[in-house]
Amino acid sequence: MKLNFLVTTLLFTVFAFAQKGTVTGSITDKDMNNEALPFATVMIKGTTNGVNTDEQGHYSLSVSEGSHVLQISFLGYESVEIPFTIKSGETKTINQALGAKGVELQDVVIKVDQNREKETALLVEQKKAVEIKQSIGAQELSRKGVSDVEEGLTKMTGISKVGSRGLFVRGLEDRYNNLLINNLAVPSNNPFKKIIPLDLIPTDVVSVIETFKTFNPNIYGDFAGATFNIATSKANNSITKLSLGAGLATNNNLRNFHITSDADNAKGFFGLTGNDRALPSEFSDNPFPPATLSGQNAVDAFKTGFEIKKTKSPLNTSVGILHAEKFNLKNSNKISYLLSLNFDNSFQYRTGVDRTLNPGDLIQYSNNFTTTTYNYKTNFSSIVGVNYSSERLNLSTNVLYLKTSENLIQDQLGYQNAQQEVNDYLIRTNQLDETNYLNGQLFGDYALTSDKNHLVKMGISLAKTAYDQPDRNSYTGHQLAEDNVLVSYGGNNFLRQYLDVKNDVFSSAFLEYNFKFGKEHKLSVGYNGNTNSTESSYRFIQTISPNNVTFNLNPFTVNEQIETDLLNNVISYQESSNANWKAKLEENNNAGYANLFYKFSEKFDVNAGFRAENFDRTTKYKGIGSFDQPYITVNTNKMYFLPSVNAKYGLNEDMNLRFAASQTYSKPVILESYPLQLVNPDNTVFQGNPYLVNSDNTNIDLKFEMFPTSKEMFAVGVFGKNIKNPIERSYLTSPGSTITTFLNSDNAKLYGLEAEFILDLERVSPTFKDLSWGFNTSLMHTKVTVSDVVTSPNGTPIVNIETHKDRELQGASKWLINSDLKYQFNMSNTWTNTLSVVYSVFGKRIYSVGTAGLDHIYELPVSRLDLVLNSKLSKHFDLKLSADNILNPQTKFELGRENTTTFNEASYLMRNYKKGVGFSFNLGYTF
Repeated sequence: MKLNFLVTTLLFTVFAFAQKGTVTGSITDKDMNNEALPFATVMIKGTTNGVNTDEQGHYSLSVSEGSHVLQISFLGYESVEIPFTIKSGETKTINQALGAKGVELQDVVIKVDQNREKETALLVEQKKAVEIKQSIGAQELSRKGVSDVEEGLTKMTGISKVGSRGLFVRGLEDRYNNLLINNLAVPSNNPFKKIIPLDLIPTDVVSVIETFKTFNPNIYGDFAGATFNIATSKANNSITKLSLGAGLATNNNLRNFHITSDADNAKGFFGLTGNDRALPSEFSDNPFPPATLSGQNAVDAFKTGFEIKKTKSPLNTSVGILHAEKFNLKNSNKISYLLSLNFDNSFQYRTGVDRTLNPGDLIQYSNNFTTTTYNYKTNFSSIVGVNYSSERLNLSTNVLYLKTSENLIQDQLGYQNAQQEVNDYLIRTNQLDETNYLNGQLFGDYALTSDKNHLVKMGISLAKTAYDQPDRNSYTGHQLAEDNVLVSYGGNNFLRQYLDVKNDVFSSAFLEYNFKFGKEHKLSVGYNGNTNSTESSYRFIQTISPNNVTFNLNPFTVNEQIETDLLNNVISYQESSNANWKAKLEENNNAGYANLFYKFSEKFDVNAGFRAENFDRTTKYKGIGSFDQPYITVNTNKMYFLPSVNAKYGLNEDMNLRFAASQTYSKPVILESYPLQLVNPDNTVFQGNPYLVNSDNTNIDLKFEMFPTSKEMFAVGVFGKNIKNPIERSYLTSPGSTITTFLNSDNAKLYGLEAEFILDLERVSPTFKDLSWGFNTSLMHTKVTVSDVVTSPNGTPIVNIETHKDRELQGASKWLINSDLKYQFNMSNTWTNTLSVVYSVFGKRIYSVGTAGLDHIYELPVSRLDLVLNSKLSKHFDLKLSADNILNPQTKFELGRENTTTFNEASYLMRNYKKGVGFSFNLGYTF
């Protein structure tokens, strides 16, 4: 009997399989130029028989003979039902392109319906991806009131923005991060920063911002904190939108304000005064022999001077124009273009203490100032993008242009060089910082076969950048009144500085071949690399007076007096540049890599690979001394072999366990390793160290994540890093000045925990169905081993003078918190609103390492609370209202209490200021 039952069962099974066929095909994104749509759901209607598409958008289902309905769906897309009939043993191919659901304007920054910008869609991608990464799309950026990329990244776990010093990831400073735009390496427009200040890139040209916290072979080996990849938007429909905005920050706008006299006009409003402040042609391209100008020649040579103007700071303003068109060609080919222009300006007022220290048996202030700054900033950004797509080819080109300017008037009032009896000493600096950035990109992919199992990706870019400080002029004296300063022409008074750091050639390229084999396996092999050529010029023009005349100066009419003294030959201008006025840097990165994605089972995926990257840096400079001395050449060439593995194990449909390990390196910021000594009017000095070596990093991550619903996520992870030769900010002692420089420590170990969740509060109570809460935190411990000998900026080994040999890593916070609460409500069918409350705070961290008996200078915690309301008022109008920095905390830098000698001052506070509370509105009209 049992034998009969077994035979019957086997016959039934064979018969059942014999009655089955296979339906297969590809699911693509209609609104994304028919790109593959991974992780879409394909099911037989009325059954549980279904699969998700793979990374190439492919699927395959075994179905019984007969008539069925194929259901295809993806979050944020229209679902499609396709009836079909299949015979036994037949393979039927059904390809389908999914179109986007209608998206209300408040859901996206620009109305392009790119639904992988949606939070829910990005959660699905995060869930399915093997590597540990986070993404933030246009929808989430919009609802959180984010107007630029940098602010958007601070909403992610373990990332904080630190004033003008950029982004810190897991407590690691800007130098440990890297930036890609459309997977292409890009230079920074500011040599003091590793990556472009991302507050310059508006979110209306961004589709998705990806943050890779674990290393993959196809991204550059310069990795420790994170690699950011910005995917720019593509036009998916026709749109023209105009945005106008205005803002006010308490104690910044509608107050008495100082500005350089040449900027108080239309050219100054748009930040176009750089050419007027350029070094006069009378001073040749070579500062030796030094030229001298006097009389009418000197008056005519300089278009601007030392004069400032008293005014009232108006409201901050912004304007943006977005235009996009899409055209359907023959054979389902498409072409589209996007143009975005944005301009904004802001007035910033800061005041607070500003101190430096003299180490010794008694620690005292060297400089003790109250520093007041008036800063007028302008930002202009533009992007032009064109995209062409056919069945096999996607090709895009972008041109990105950024221009920024900062007109700074800075008053330092107090005493200098420990002369406590002279507390009315004034140092006034009049400075313009200007950047220009142009980057052109061409990138795309081509399917070698119709099934897209063989795919080639490529990209190339060329960039040109310039950072200028034209005519940074300064003078010192005793301030008797606001309009009366007792000064002289002697010493370094009335000094003009001209700094240019230019990158005429930055090229980047990648070429990658992808081979999909088996059911869901993929092999990628490729090349990427970049080249960088930087050159600097640093010139000094000094006022020369044979009689060292002392006189009373009115800062608001000083140009007239200086012009009179030039014409009367009381003073003249003379070049006083040093022999090290010029330096050059060449960097080349070239790498080949292989990356294998292998799906061992439905639950277990592994992505393992290897990268071989050659890094070459050559620096040429002259020391202070003779102009005839030969250039000193410093070369670093190293081949890095960088393995990596990322693994994901699906505990069930909604839970993943992830592991990642890799070997990487970190190179310094351009000016950290550049042989340039920048002298400030208060005798503080910034000095690069060309003898820095790259850090070698070992990275390990373990993470658990859960996705209870399509709108929710919970994750907790631990991470560890070992950094050999970490680069840190430090101080060197020098008679009469404080030198900020950068040195390699011996070793740093850090480990920590990250946790985050997105919670739909309807699960707490139906009353809260329109509320959701996001929260993330990072806890970290660091320990640095300090070497006994370090290499100084002149290349000589020196005894390490750090005060504490056992300490935390410079720049690392022990904890970070980001949180936001979202409330969605409708006033009518056409008036919809999203209200978000966003909070962030970071823990105390070392700003600069203590030396010569001094403790470290610490940056104290800063809490930020923002309130943002986004409203779609009608079909054409949308409105954004925001209140920023509501708590208005002080930013403070303090000397620690663990000095090894006696601290002989009343306060440990080194620097402080407040930013003010900001209020702004932005009104958009879509034609």
